Amino acid sequence: MTNQPTAEHPSPAPAATPDVATFSTGAVVASCAGFVLIGALQALYGPSIPALRTEFGLSPSEAGLALSAHFIGGVAGVLLFDRLFGRIGNRQILGASYLLMAVGAAGFALAPNWPTALAAALLAGLGFGGIDYGLNQLFALGFGRRSTAMLNILNAHFGVGAILGPALIGAVGAGHYPAVFAGFALANLPLLLCLRGVRNEARQPAADEEPNTAAQPALGRSLGSVLAVFVTLYVLHVGIEAGVGGWEPTHLETVGFSATVAATATSVYWLMMTVGRFLVAPIALRFSAQSIITVSCAGMTGCLLLAAVPGVAPYAYAGVGLFIAPIFPTGLPWLNKAAPRARRAGALVIAASMVGGVVAGPALGKAIEWSGVRALPLQLGAISVLCLAATLWLIRSTRPDTAR
Repeated sequence: MTNQPTAEHPSPAPAATPDVATFSTGAVVASCAGFVLIGALQALYGPSIPALRTEFGLSPSEAGLALSAHFIGGVAGVLLFDRLFGRIGNRQILGASYLLMAVGAAGFALAPNWPTALAAALLAGLGFGGIDYGLNQLFALGFGRRSTAMLNILNAHFGVGAILGPALIGAVGAGHYPAVFAGFALANLPLLLCLRGVRNEARQPAADEEPNTAAQPALGRSLGSVLAVFVTLYVLHVGIEAGVGGWEPTHLETVGFSATVAATATSVYWLMMTVGRFLVAPIALRFSAQSIITVSCAGMTGCLLLAAVPGVAPYAYAGVGLFIAPIFPTGLPWLNKAAPRARRAGALVIAASMVGGVVAGPALGKAIEWSGVRALPLQLGAISVLCLAATLWLIRSTRPDTAR
């Protein structure tokens, strides 16, 4: 697989050689720390809502706009930094992203009014999107055959941050959210010093890492179909991820569990997502991305259907978290091999994943209004079946054509 961004937008810097790593060991550690921070940032807004409503006199829907602004900034950050990828150095892209996220978080902490706070959340989201896209893209390209394993480790740290962020707000109290956001902003700055360990040009693959050209879909309608189905897979599975995270407590309380059990079960769901990514890293060294995602989608579907049985629902949701965990990071190397000539493929699916998270809440809310919250597992199970169908279609469509 060649470095298409650099090929299409040549840089005056010399091309990287196959034997030079994209990341030093220290830069890998710093990148994982960066993903802890973006996971924490995304998870800080929700627990801060009570204090935001009190401070700015907001309705629940108005307070929820902070996370929406963050996601809008995230999508814009992905698309913006994709345009810059290959045109300017990797260090500059990541450095600008960390700075934007730090400035946005500090602005949110110090905002004197709600419009300023929303603008700051948008700015923080812009940096968030750049880090999410930049590191995912570089890890997908920079570790050769270990890329799938390394991507799962990287994204597992996002889950660590998503767990720690709300815990921190809970420990200090929602009323102290400005101090938490300000501390978060400062935590970004040391990571700038670690960018020296990031190679400024993307790593060029060794000869034995080049994708089989027979497996590549032809340009035109075939490539467009493959990209469309990858985007569909990402929108749907992130919609399930956000849907379970947002509606699991309501469903469990509706079927008879206490609020405490429901909240704990939801925390376990997010914990299992993090554990699942760590567990799949060594598995990814032995099995293909296609096999891992197929098993993940099948297991996710089975667990969602099992969640319709009230007595085992909390355990079934934990299983959903375990099975859904590898899909996002494992799909990126598969995408890069299946469509190496589509320069913006990675940006499309990462942006689509954010859109899926935004759309899931309102869409599932409408579905629940129509059918009742008890039907939630079956509704999500139907979506999971579509994820499995998309995966099987992609396997057939990207399989090497031995007849040629």
